Amino acid sequence: MKRFLVLLIVVFIAANIANAQSENSTAGSSTYKTAIGVKFYPGAITLKHFVTSQNALELLGYFKNNGARITGLYEIHGNISNAGGLKWYVGPGAHVSFYTQKYGGGGSVGIDGIIGLDYKVSSAPVNLSLDWQPSFDFKSLDGIIVNWFGIAVRYTF
Repeated sequence: MKRFLVLLIVVFIAANIANAQSENSTAGSSTYKTAIGVKFYPGAITLKHFVTSQNALELLGYFKNNGARITGLYEIHGNISNAGGLKWYVGPGAHVSFYTQKYGGGGSVGIDGIIGLDYKVSSAPVNLSLDWQPSFDFKSLDGIIVNWFGIAVRYTF
């Protein structure tokens, strides 16, 4: 339970710091509105959509041999000075998991956090991202999951 509280506090502090910084920043906006693609480790289908110039929603569908997991994330993006197309992002989220009978069956819910870098290739409709997505699952035997690092490749609209 202590780990869960620490993870929750870290996610909310990071989101508040990022939000304060993004409110103070007036430089630039995202160079794409929507992107769809794949994310590696674990494998997922990803859809990212900017609702404002610095705030995005991301939906992830993970499919593994023990079931599936749907994750929704709210991401706050900020520019990195002198690095065209490169942004940092941080945010909270939640997930719902569905397990096969082999792994106990049924479903579960949990909370997620994310922190990463997002890059839009200027000469092509391609977006790349690298992130860390710790989470806490309320039913899973894993509980706190800290080893999910992802690389996403998306087509931008």
